[in-house]
Amino acid sequence: MAQDAAVKDLTVGSPARLILYFTLPLLAGNVFQQLFGFVDTLIVGRFLGVEALAAVGCTGPLMFLMLGFVGGMTSGFSICTGQSFGAKNFDGVRQSAAICIALSFAAALVLTVIGVIFCRDLLIAMDTPPEILEGAHDFISIIYGGIVMFIFLQMLTNLIRALGDSKMPTVIQATTLCINILLEPVAIIGLNLGIPGAAGATIVALTLGNILCVIYIKRRVSYLHVTRADFKFDRAFLLEHLKIGLPMGFQSSIIAIGAVVLQIALNGLGSVAVAAFAAAHRVDGIAVMPMMSFGVAMVAYTAQNFGAKKFERIVEGVKKCILMSCSFSILVALFNIYLGAEIIELFVGAEAIQVVEYGRLFLIVTGLSYWALALLFIFRFTLQGLGQSVVPTVAGIVELVMRIAAAIFLVDWLGFLGACPAAPMAWIGGLIPLAVAFMFTAKKLN
Repeated sequence: MAQDAAVKDLTVGSPARLILYFTLPLLAGNVFQQLFGFVDTLIVGRFLGVEALAAVGCTGPLMFLMLGFVGGMTSGFSICTGQSFGAKNFDGVRQSAAICIALSFAAALVLTVIGVIFCRDLLIAMDTPPEILEGAHDFISIIYGGIVMFIFLQMLTNLIRALGDSKMPTVIQATTLCINILLEPVAIIGLNLGIPGAAGATIVALTLGNILCVIYIKRRVSYLHVTRADFKFDRAFLLEHLKIGLPMGFQSSIIAIGAVVLQIALNGLGSVAVAAFAAAHRVDGIAVMPMMSFGVAMVAYTAQNFGAKKFERIVEGVKKCILMSCSFSILVALFNIYLGAEIIELFVGAEAIQVVEYGRLFLIVTGLSYWALALLFIFRFTLQGLGQSVVPTVAGIVELVMRIAAAIFLVDWLGFLGACPAAPMAWIGGLIPLAVAFMFTAKKLN
């Protein structure tokens, strides 16, 4: 149908070309999504100072804790949608979309209540420095209060991607970011709302992004036109969504807990270390997007081919994806190593010498391990696209242990330098069980 022209069947054609063409718009979309945090940090740091930058930056792990769960959960739900689409079960596609909507609404209700009530207690438990506590609470409480907008934007864009369309979600995310960039300076400077203005502008932009998603689906994606009858769930199908979605959400949360523990250790080093980590982490968050995007592409590719029972294409796709993603990881690492300091200066200015030096050090250490992250994403998302959840969860637990070990032992021993290898340790540790599991799975698929 013409109105579904953007939908893509990933079960036919060259695996390498399909994965690359699917990944490129996905990469742009993921970069735009990361730019939300980048813009928040940049504008706050430039206009409100290092202390405000530290206040917003120290909320990063709490945002990751909640929003990581949301992203993993909705991505897991949409795997069922992709498998139904690959099997040409279009009634199942609509029923899956209805289940995604219902489960996302329930998650939004629960997470909003929990987040708003306990966010101050979490900040205090993280040993947030007193001088930035109120600013941090102002920011994260508003973000948690509007988390429904994060959830539904993630859910709707994941549904569209599950049908093979990675371009339109990118356009919507880019538009949302542009709105956010326009609104934040107005809220912070024009309306003199400070840190709460930055958070409020983000929620407004996300609301408009959701409206754009709904309009696009209504006009262009008939496969996702759910009716009242589609909300009469088959119990087994509902449980299948929960079986895949909840573990994927918890995997992200498990990893985020490690980030929270690391943030606690950093908070004990003072606001300069917190600001440096916040700025460097934003740069790193964008740098890892090529590797993550190739991994996420494997979810849709694997789910559709698994639904179509074309198992040999899955293994071939993984091999091609490894070659492409690892090549990108080398290029990005070189960029961070040689230009990292200049990028950190954008946040705080060249006069904040210690912040810039700390940030440069972080980017060098993490950049040298991007190859491990590339492999981790590919194996993790491929296994998840097959509906497997146990080994990815185990890998998430290993990542948690590694980050906690760095926070407890290395930061206490080496200061900020000890925080730098926390992520590489987590990536390499999590990669081991994923690689072993994929080797056994590949034999079965062949």
